[in-house]
Amino acid sequence: MTVHQVGIIMNGVTGRMGTNQHLIRSIIAIREQGGVTLPNEDVIMPDPILIGRNENKLQKLAEQHGLTKWSTDLDTCLEDSHYQIYFDSQTTDRRAESIKKAISAGKHIYCEKPTATDLEGSLELAHLARQAGVKNGVVQDKLFLPGLLKLKRVIDSGFFGEILSVRMEFGYWVFEGDWQPGQRPSWNYRKEDSGGMIVDMFAHWRYVLDNLFGNVKSVSCLGTTHIPERVDEEGNTYTCTADDAAYATFELENGIVVQCNSSWAVRVNREDLLTIQVDGTNGSAVAGLRDCKTQHRINTPKPTWNPDIENPFNFKEQWEEVPANQVFDNAFKVQWEDFLKHVVNDDPFPWDLLEGAKGTQLSDLGMQSWRERRWIDVPELNMVGGKHDGSHRKVTT
Repeated sequence: MTVHQVGIIMNGVTGRMGTNQHLIRSIIAIREQGGVTLPNEDVIMPDPILIGRNENKLQKLAEQHGLTKWSTDLDTCLEDSHYQIYFDSQTTDRRAESIKKAISAGKHIYCEKPTATDLEGSLELAHLARQAGVKNGVVQDKLFLPGLLKLKRVIDSGFFGEILSVRMEFGYWVFEGDWQPGQRPSWNYRKEDSGGMIVDMFAHWRYVLDNLFGNVKSVSCLGTTHIPERVDEEGNTYTCTADDAAYATFELENGIVVQCNSSWAVRVNREDLLTIQVDGTNGSAVAGLRDCKTQHRINTPKPTWNPDIENPFNFKEQWEEVPANQVFDNAFKVQWEDFLKHVVNDDPFPWDLLEGAKGTQLSDLGMQSWRERRWIDVPELNMVGGKHDGSHRKVTT
């Protein structure tokens, strides 16, 4: 048995997502389980160094989790050949420049999305990585959520017959910060800091739709800023310059119609913060983050419209839960393990920087649709030095 020590430069992990999902629940969890075991019984052991701008935060975070290596000097770390992978979960406006440095240093790239602030920037990263011959991947965590994995199982079974439509409801009330602190950082609500619902979430919706239902053909989007002022982490009132809600319709290449509401200004009256309802000729399903339930054609009730009597149906009881039938690990951790196996063992990893650029493309086109108040077609991606093959890549359970 060989233990492959893989040095990872982790930049931006002092933020909420970077700390909880990528450091604690992914890299630390992989180390605590004894690494990632390959088919030949070799083991991949991640060896992280934490990078950021705040020495106190870095030192405290490292000490809390038994790590000894941290630095505020990214350039020096990039010169160290021990570190094969550069990971980035900084704010979007800082990400592209750091990734360029890492590519130039010959590091394999794994990063959060959006990969850049616009499509041109995202395509440039994909092109540079291809030119340099470095392996690269983008976090597409929602594909590995238990609820979506169960939904994928239902799709693959042929349960739906012909899928007709998809309805996605996402979001919750983010407090304004005056009488209760907000649950999200203030930069999310400032356009000048690369905040905004469309920029943030359309990158997710692109890979969810492409991988589960079909390639996105066109988009119609209306964004809005429902809450005009919020209070930041220092107690200062600021003007919200970014959209905090988006109401979109997507048309897929196979004719499926997707309605998608995303809002940080909605109070939840559904079973999860994200619900995806799929309706087909032979049945329907509703998936959340962890659960999925179905209703087959043969079990569909026959309601009639009659507002003059009490509703005789309990609609929520007419659905059947999809069983887990397996143990689901943390979605971020699962994809980290896949990327580590891609780097060390050359296992397939289809979610590369070009796939990430497709998310940025949809965000850009959503913003254009909002500005111009019209439907926008989603063209096949092209980039200097290569052309996207347009293949419909799917996640497997």
